[in-house]
Amino acid sequence: MSEKSVTPRLRRGGEADLDYVIGAESAAENRSFILPWSRERHQAALSDPDIEHWIVEEAAGRRPVGFAILMGLRSPHQSIEFRRLVITEKGRGYGRAALRLVKDLAFQELGAHRLWLDVMDHNQRARALYESEGFHVEGTLRECVRVDGDFHSLIVLSMLRREYWK
Repeated sequence: MSEKSVTPRLRRGGEADLDYVIGAESAAENRSFILPWSRERHQAALSDPDIEHWIVEEAAGRRPVGFAILMGLRSPHQSIEFRRLVITEKGRGYGRAALRLVKDLAFQELGAHRLWLDVMDHNQRARALYESEGFHVEGTLRECVRVDGDFHSLIVLSMLRREYWK
């Protein structure tokens, strides 16, 4: 399936989606790139008005193909953190399409001035995607997270409203 043929959509996630979300986070192909949350942390986030879970669905069949988490929705600075994007069907264009949907959501619906994220230094595929979609590298948080006993750096990227294009 080519990138041009995928048309996912976003819907707000809820308690019924947590098994999918936790399964996606703990999958071998994802867990070295994120810091998974516990079920309790996800449940707390679902009741926090500053955080939203979004399920990426295949538009035709409404089948989940990923999820995203946005934080800082009530920030007086209009700076929204794109906390997480996990795609369970890789290599089919869902990641890029979901990223574009999240940008639209942040800037068009949520009124963001700035959308930012961090990505682990060894996740070159994700970093290349973010940069190709207009995110700018702001800096590096050197060896600030520990995954499986190894320290990793986080690359911070952002996009401002004036850099967003539809």
